[in-house]
Amino acid sequence: MRPTVPFLAGTILTMLIGTAPTAYADAPSPLYRLVDTAAQRLQTAEPVSAFKWVKGGSIEDAPRSKQVVDSAGADATKQGIDPQPVRAIFTDQVHATEGIEYTRFGQWKLDPAAAPTDAPDLSASRAAIDGFNHQMVSEMALHWDSLRGPACGQLRDDAVRAVIADRQLDPLYEQALTFATHSYCS
Repeated sequence: MRPTVPFLAGTILTMLIGTAPTAYADAPSPLYRLVDTAAQRLQTAEPVSAFKWVKGGSIEDAPRSKQVVDSAGADATKQGIDPQPVRAIFTDQVHATEGIEYTRFGQWKLDPAAAPTDAPDLSASRAAIDGFNHQMVSEMALHWDSLRGPACGQLRDDAVRAVIADRQLDPLYEQALTFATHSYCS
C-alpha cells in the first residue's frame, strides 16, 4: 500500500531539514555536500507539486523562479563569487525541479486514485528551499576553486554517484540530480 502524498510531503519536509545520509568528513568528494543539498532541494518537488495539484496552480512560476535565481546571484556576490555561474546553476536546479513536478502531474493524471487530495502549506516548502539555496551558495563559495578547476567534472560525478547511492534515489531523481548539477563545472 502506498502512503498518501500529504503524508509523504510532510515526511519529506521533516526529513529534509538537517539530514545527511553520510558524514560529510567521509565524503568521496569535496562537492558531496553541495550535491547532497541539491538532492534535498529536489525532494521538495513532492510537497510543492502536491500543493500545485490540489490548488490548481501552474508548475512553472516565473516570478518565484526569478526570485530564486536573483537571490542566489545576490548571495553569491555577498560571498565573493561570480554570480553568473551561480545563476546558471540555480536555473538548472529550478528546471530539474519542474521536471519532477511535471512527472508527478502526469502520473496523477494517469492514476487519479494516487493524486493528492490535500497538501501541506507552500510556505514550509519555500522556507526549506530558501535554506537549501543559501547552503548551496555557501558550499559553492567554500569550494569555488574546485568548481573552477580541471578536476571538477570528476569531483562532481563522484559526488553525484555517492549521493544517488546514499539517498537511494529512484531513476527520476537520478536524472533530475544529474541535470541539476551538469553546469557546476565551467
